[in-house]
Amino acid sequence: QVQLVESGGDLVQPGGSLRLSCSASISTSRATAMAWYRQAPGNQRELVASITTHGTTNYADSVKGRFAISRDDAKNTMYLQMNSLKPEDTAGYYCNADYHWGGFWGQGTQVTVSS
Repeated sequence: QVQLVESGGDLVQPGGSLRLSCSASISTSRATAMAWYRQAPGNQRELVASITTHGTTNYADSVKGRFAISRDDAKNTMYLQMNSLKPEDTAGYYCNADYHWGGFWGQGTQVTVSS
């Protein structure tokens, strides 16, 4: 089993920034890929951004140019820098990590963008 713990969610005004963190209980260098997903009430969970072991990144069109995913395997942590936040970014944000023996999810952290 791998435990993933997200942090950094908060209430922020439109145009503001937040940085989410996802800390893993084992080495993230063993994860073949890591990703951030989000889910708003009444909506399906959607991929926000992903990053491979080699640092290849992928973003949902809705966040390109505003969000940046990164990982620090020395700290077993993945990040999501979110800038120029919009009300439609409001959602629970979930960390996902794929290892050879399975995929794992965190419990989520809430991001609310509102004035």
